[in-house]
Amino acid sequence: MKDIFLNNQDMLLSGLKVTLTASLLALVSSLIIGTFMALLEVSPIKFLRKIGAIYVDFFRNVPLLIVVMFFFVVMPIYGVNFDGFWAGTIGLTLYTSAFIADTVRAGILSIPKGQLEAGRSTGLSYMQAMFYIVLPQAFKVVIPPLGNQFINLIKNSSILAMVTGLDLMYQGDLIATTTFQTIETYSLIGLFYLFLTLPLSYLMRYIENQLRHSN
Repeated sequence: MKDIFLNNQDMLLSGLKVTLTASLLALVSSLIIGTFMALLEVSPIKFLRKIGAIYVDFFRNVPLLIVVMFFFVVMPIYGVNFDGFWAGTIGLTLYTSAFIADTVRAGILSIPKGQLEAGRSTGLSYMQAMFYIVLPQAFKVVIPPLGNQFINLIKNSSILAMVTGLDLMYQGDLIATTTFQTIETYSLIGLFYLFLTLPLSYLMRYIENQLRHSN
């Protein structure tokens, strides 16, 4: 494994950079979209609840590969071109946001309704009460499952390899096919993913403990 890393250091580090970039972009974007969809799902307006439910149900039940291939293969037919990186990142964002929406929605529903009503009674609008009172408490509740979704996102970023996204897995595939050292190469790639996911796992656990002690 050491020889594989030393002989292919530039390719591996380049792939790691792409994986990190795609993961960070998808993480931030999916958190924003997922939270927005969760708010739609708990909206007092039936039409908005329906939109949120359709979005979540659709992307939760369509394979990630299909979503990515839609942007990489189908969209160019209609004149909208995405390279492998952007097709993979957009697909990963939409797919993950559906699971985050479900997680955040569960957190919102776990907060007693009296919290929202108390905020409204002080003169806050529905959205103000939701953002300032309910959502902060909901996020505290869903820290562990959100952390799991973020870790899954990093692992799922390997989907970029299927659309020549030049990510870590793509570079690993190239190295394995040219050196024929399959076991060593993929073991090294696995260690790279552990390097990315383990610190995040410990960080989420630390945040969870801090929030628990602050209550």
